[in-house]
Amino acid sequence: MQPAAGSAVATAQQAGAGTIATNTPPAGRALLIVNRHARSGAEQAEAAARALAEAGIEAQAFDPPEGMSCAEAVTAGLRPGGFDRVVIGGGDGTLNAAIPGLLEAGLPFGIMPLGTANDLARSLGIPFELDGAARVVATAAPRPVDLGEVNGHPYFNVASVGFSAELASELKAEAKKRWGKLGYGVAALGLVRRARPFTVTLIHDGKTERVRTIQVSVGNGKHYGGGMTVSEDARPDDGMLDIYSLEVRHWWRLVALLPWLRRGTQGSWRDVRAFRTTGLELRTRRPRPVNTDGELTTHTPAVFRLRPAALRVFAPAEATAG
Repeated sequence: MQPAAGSAVATAQQAGAGTIATNTPPAGRALLIVNRHARSGAEQAEAAARALAEAGIEAQAFDPPEGMSCAEAVTAGLRPGGFDRVVIGGGDGTLNAAIPGLLEAGLPFGIMPLGTANDLARSLGIPFELDGAARVVATAAPRPVDLGEVNGHPYFNVASVGFSAELASELKAEAKKRWGKLGYGVAALGLVRRARPFTVTLIHDGKTERVRTIQVSVGNGKHYGGGMTVSEDARPDDGMLDIYSLEVRHWWRLVALLPWLRRGTQGSWRDVRAFRTTGLELRTRRPRPVNTDGELTTHTPAVFRLRPAALRVFAPAEATAG
């Protein structure tokens, strides 16, 4: 597959260099997949390629044709062979969509944060500025990262039933692209006063619990929703799922909880149920959508499980991750 015409990679190849010129010895050969449809994606695709080259990565870009999924793009882009890593440029939705391709490839992957929220990058301590992210891809040792899975759909950050899923339904892709993080806030303000508790059955660790809740979140990573935190102790490589259930009766309690939700300390509230497990079954009276990393992918009843150390990612040492 050839790099897209007009890309930094293609320009260098036309000059006979084969890759972007750099004085730094190559640290590896990467397939670069950039979501040009994400917010600022088209504008930053060239910048991502340049940053990787300056960090010493020989990057070959692959622009998937219209209708090709990110996972399919990973598979198709790797066909020429000779790559030792995959770099995904985009946000959490793009990374989520790439998971099947990354699992099939078996190569470590890097992240160039070009999305709205970039919660996986935040959880892993990867810089949001492209030069810093590229240096991580070039110099950090790949470390294992877990995956969550719900009804066969894998995810990196969090899966939710309730308020977050309804928010994902209302926050259309065009609004995310136009307004960024502000879009989350605008949509949330319109939805929070309409939020009503519903009944769920939680089955885990030999227990069955029937509760009234506004939201149940099942986290694999630490952050979600543009900076909210599943738990202050959560990590995307700790071999556990972190669950919390917001069992509040009035919408204003949800507003009061926001500072705790950002810090990941909501489990200290008496009307928040929080626990850790490796598997959970969640049932509701009627099917409810499940939001995985910002996308609606399945419905209840939902069976969650952990896939420990399923992938390897270029990320800073554990102590520096946020």
